[in-house]
Amino acid sequence: MNITNLPSYRVQNIVNSESVSMKENFFWLHRGVVEVFPQPTDADSETESLEKRLLTTNRPLRIKLGIDPTGSDIHLGHSIPVRKLRSFQDAGHTAVLIIGDFTARIGDPTGKSEVRRQLTEADVARNAQTYLDQVRPILDFDTPGRLEVRYNSEWLSQLNLGKILELLSTMTVGQMLAKEGFAERYKKENPIFLHEFLYPLMQGYDSVAVEADVELGGTDQKFNIAVGRDLQRHFGQKPQFGLLLPILIGTDGVQKMSKSLGNYVGLSEHPAQKYQKLQGVPDNLLSQYFELLTDLPLDKLPENPRDRQMLLAWEVVRQYNGESAAIQAKDAAKSGGKEGAVPEFSLAGVSEFPVKLAYLLNVTGLCKSTGEGKRKIQEGGVRLDGDRITDVDTIFQGENELEGRVLQVGKNKFVRLVL
Repeated sequence: MNITNLPSYRVQNIVNSESVSMKENFFWLHRGVVEVFPQPTDADSETESLEKRLLTTNRPLRIKLGIDPTGSDIHLGHSIPVRKLRSFQDAGHTAVLIIGDFTARIGDPTGKSEVRRQLTEADVARNAQTYLDQVRPILDFDTPGRLEVRYNSEWLSQLNLGKILELLSTMTVGQMLAKEGFAERYKKENPIFLHEFLYPLMQGYDSVAVEADVELGGTDQKFNIAVGRDLQRHFGQKPQFGLLLPILIGTDGVQKMSKSLGNYVGLSEHPAQKYQKLQGVPDNLLSQYFELLTDLPLDKLPENPRDRQMLLAWEVVRQYNGESAAIQAKDAAKSGGKEGAVPEFSLAGVSEFPVKLAYLLNVTGLCKSTGEGKRKIQEGGVRLDGDRITDVDTIFQGENELEGRVLQVGKNKFVRLVL
């Protein structure tokens, strides 16, 4: 194996394949992974495996993960491919994090029953910055050569009509209709707009632009990743490997984690909120949560389900907020307070409803004045239950809209609104 050109930190996980079994050598690679493709088969023994590529490379591989900033916040389900990207960084490879500031203006149609609302450039730019802030605790932003943050408007906004026609000529309508969601929409006669067909082609072209060796994504991204392989082949590049990760089931134990379903744990939520939610994860999900959200050895977890829940809550809060915050969240939970370490504010202190958010920030003491409250809202520094609010004219009609929710300004100011 040629590793003469790699700095020492880049080869820390690359070891002699004759002394360590392939399975042990690449445990970090396969942990929590549903599928790696393509794979060699008896009928196609010439196909190179990702493991072989990793063992024989004489350079750091380029590992691509694309994130479309279609919203302002990330939950633990979104963190799974980001954590796998960090694993590749720790193995000495280069993480290429693509912020889909151009593709987000279309929105990935995967799994959608109708066309997605197109975002403005301002929406996307604001969301992109919050995404980077939230993944910073996961990725290595500091070691030279370990991370590239790219915006796909860099190359997609420069495509002329000739290049777009070339991309379109690589796929048929039949192939597009085979994509998850499109076939169902077509059958139900729900509209499919032509710009939606461009999405997988643009995501695939991202792989060409950054010369990706591996692309990470959820199991719902296999079609898009495969398109990237086809386009790389079309443009004379070596096709990337696809590495698929599971979609995380939410805290309700039934449906996938989603903010709209209320079964999520947000990365930007108060540590006490995270802890409270995670210590209530159903027993049947604990093994998956440990495997996908932590690096703890799976064969050394506590046998008692309650102990597992508490360990999970501790470990996740520690990762994102630090050990001190984890200790405070744990102590608050032990004291029996469902609200944890979040101070309370009684809504009886609000003179009357409807009430403007800026006034609420002032009366709760989170801001010194209504004017400061407006500025904080405009700057994107105000959240309600982890959701960023940027409309200075936001109004709440009654106490029932606010009861039990956590109002936050910046990273360190919180109050829970109670009756």
